[in-house]
Amino acid sequence: MECHNEGKKSQKAHAVCIPFPSQGHINPMLKLSILLHSKGFHITFVNSEYNHKRLLKSKTPFFLDNNFQDFIFETIPDGLPLIDADVTQHIPSLCLSTKENCLAPFRELLIKINNNSSNVPPVTCIIFDGIMTFALLAAQEIGVPSVSFRTTNACSFMCNKHLPLLIENGILPLKDESDITNGYLDTVIDFMPSMKNLRLREFPSQIRTTNINDKMLNFIMGETERASKASAIIFHTFDALEFNVLSDLSLICPPLYTIGPLQLLTNQLQEKSLKFLRANLWKEDENCVKWLNSKEEKSVVYVNFGSITVLTKNQLMEFAWGLANSKKNFFWVIRSDAVIGDDSIILPSEFIEETKERGLISRWCCQEQVLQHSSIDAFFTHCGWNSVMESIGSGVPMICWPFFADQHINCRYACDEWGVGMEIDKNVKRDEVEKIIREMMDGDKGKEVKKKASEWKILAEEATGIEGSSSLSLDKLVKDVLLSNYSVN
Repeated sequence: MECHNEGKKSQKAHAVCIPFPSQGHINPMLKLSILLHSKGFHITFVNSEYNHKRLLKSKTPFFLDNNFQDFIFETIPDGLPLIDADVTQHIPSLCLSTKENCLAPFRELLIKINNNSSNVPPVTCIIFDGIMTFALLAAQEIGVPSVSFRTTNACSFMCNKHLPLLIENGILPLKDESDITNGYLDTVIDFMPSMKNLRLREFPSQIRTTNINDKMLNFIMGETERASKASAIIFHTFDALEFNVLSDLSLICPPLYTIGPLQLLTNQLQEKSLKFLRANLWKEDENCVKWLNSKEEKSVVYVNFGSITVLTKNQLMEFAWGLANSKKNFFWVIRSDAVIGDDSIILPSEFIEETKERGLISRWCCQEQVLQHSSIDAFFTHCGWNSVMESIGSGVPMICWPFFADQHINCRYACDEWGVGMEIDKNVKRDEVEKIIREMMDGDKGKEVKKKASEWKILAEEATGIEGSSSLSLDKLVKDVLLSNYSVN
């Protein structure tokens, strides 16, 4: 494939943006795409066929209600068997399938775009999710810059970069499955200068295997290595938050660009922009804001464990009764597929009766809107990176219950380095849930964490100001990378 710009040089630069096909990756890629659109780019946003159907079904406000001539949605298959369901796909299977099956249809899509006889400009750059590196090959084939967008933080990426060294030193793989519970994961890893006293348990959960050939362990190492061959790497973070790690990464990676928190950057766009465009895979509860409006300022704990975390029935009950016994107002998002082996997710009538005046349960919501609401006092979260960044950008402290992947390192930094969170034990008990909610909302430790959250919010706002580090980084990315081989008459 060759990209010919001749005769179309007066047209817009054209960025093709392809996220990993899950909610936590689609959201930040969409925001980045909206920011690039505001800079004058024509955007093609590539979803999986399965997720595109879910987006149409969810009727997310503003999504696909408008026809944008210069912001186009396209689809490719993800390679998994088709299902007619409204559930999160099995993430390991999705990772392996996209790696093996998506290059060919993505290549065909690029050919279709570049051969389009209408007024669609040729592709001038490709921005791909950091675990969708097949897109890097496609970019090389058509001779355009490719940028890896890491939807995790820089700390997580640094951990991934060091996995081969952990294997080389005999630290990984685990010698026995008992190493998961016998204290071995508390081994301190001391060869990353910018990340002191890091424990093995804070590395991505995919390391918890005894098999050197484990597919997901090798997937992470392979994608991390291949992403480092891109023209540049974007991190959804800001300089002040991860300065030391970013400094060290800059010595071993392509040019790095820190652009975040994304929601603060998009919030500043003009009303006529696409700033309100959203892509939620579940139907949003439009009544939750009205319920939050009825509550006093700083009186509600918001509970949401994201788009992938699944609970056992016992964990669901412990969280439920912990919330009930705290006597605090709560807004709890429980996805329809959030509980293992239970499609109905029926909570006890006693719990419903006990909390009817101070609790609201929904299937999904616009999280940014909720976190920015004045009634929210704390965020009970799985520590997905989007949630951490949205929380920091909103100045809301976190109660952290990490589930898998990079959530463990996110939790460590939120609680121990940035001071904006408090961690609860993985083996959740209702008494501990009640205790940590009360401490966060009423206790001395909670006051400290809230103070830190307010301080980091100010730094996030500074980073996304007109002359802030993230704003300047976005401009530099556009000028130095995305437009590096593109010129206009």
